[in-house]
Amino acid sequence: MATQTRSLPGVATTARRSEGVWRDAFGRLRKNKLALVGAFGVFLLLFAGIFGPLLAPWPYQVQDIAAVVANNNLPLAPFQSMAHPLGTDSLGRDILSRMLDGAQVSMTVAFVVQLVVLFIGVPLGAVAGWFGGRIDTYLMRITDIFYAFPDLLFIILLSVAFRETAFGRALNGVLLVFVAIGLTSWVTVARLIRGQLLSLKETEFVEAARAIGVSDRNIVVKHLLPNAIGPVIVAVTLGIPTAILAEATLAYIGIGVQPPRASWGTLIADGQPYIRSYPWLTLLPGIMIATALMSFTFLGDGLRDALDPKLKGKQ
Repeated sequence: MATQTRSLPGVATTARRSEGVWRDAFGRLRKNKLALVGAFGVFLLLFAGIFGPLLAPWPYQVQDIAAVVANNNLPLAPFQSMAHPLGTDSLGRDILSRMLDGAQVSMTVAFVVQLVVLFIGVPLGAVAGWFGGRIDTYLMRITDIFYAFPDLLFIILLSVAFRETAFGRALNGVLLVFVAIGLTSWVTVARLIRGQLLSLKETEFVEAARAIGVSDRNIVVKHLLPNAIGPVIVAVTLGIPTAILAEATLAYIGIGVQPPRASWGTLIADGQPYIRSYPWLTLLPGIMIATALMSFTFLGDGLRDALDPKLKGKQ
């Protein structure tokens, strides 16, 4: 079998060509200034999410009652106190610490959701694209149903329906929301994988692999999926802002992260009653949400341009 594999030049040539494509894509990505800005923003967000508890000047749930009382029972403004660089909320909790905790929540939802998306979308898209026929028809009708259903409503229904079940308690409520968001977001990846496999499975190196007896599983896993990974990377990167915004929306209406944990959405909801008197309570978490959305969007757009072979001669 090893001799047969060595006698298959198409596979080796495809592998070398794939490596060259990735090198060219990385070179184009480095020339995209907006993509580099987005990558830097993503790095900072990941750093804050991972090391937030170590960087936070206060535990996110601790109330500094003395500081609020000394300020006539009013929230501290940013830079009013060295102990609270970004001020406090009406309960005396440090805004910077709670925003760092919100970064941890947002980065967690970003990657948990995408893991769910890949776990569901890649296998379903691969099966539909490889086998075709009735299997493809049935699986694509399922994706159409999920695509047509309102995402936010579906997430709320799943969260409420499973919250008190053993499954919901095992996921600790918060992760249940993350999984629910993932269950509404896998359709795009499934369609991308299906489309890629439909075009790749008719190529010469696939026919050669079939001729020497390579199993369908090995063809799909070792040869087709690696060649289809570029659009999936772009879709996952561009799907992260949607997941972050969905989590913030759910937290804002009281379904997502529950107190005492902080989320950028809950920070906006907590500061809304004081928006005229203390606008920073809503403005600061709003800036963080906007920064996260733009960073991942810039990076995703840059990856899409870098991985699109049609743009190779334009950069």
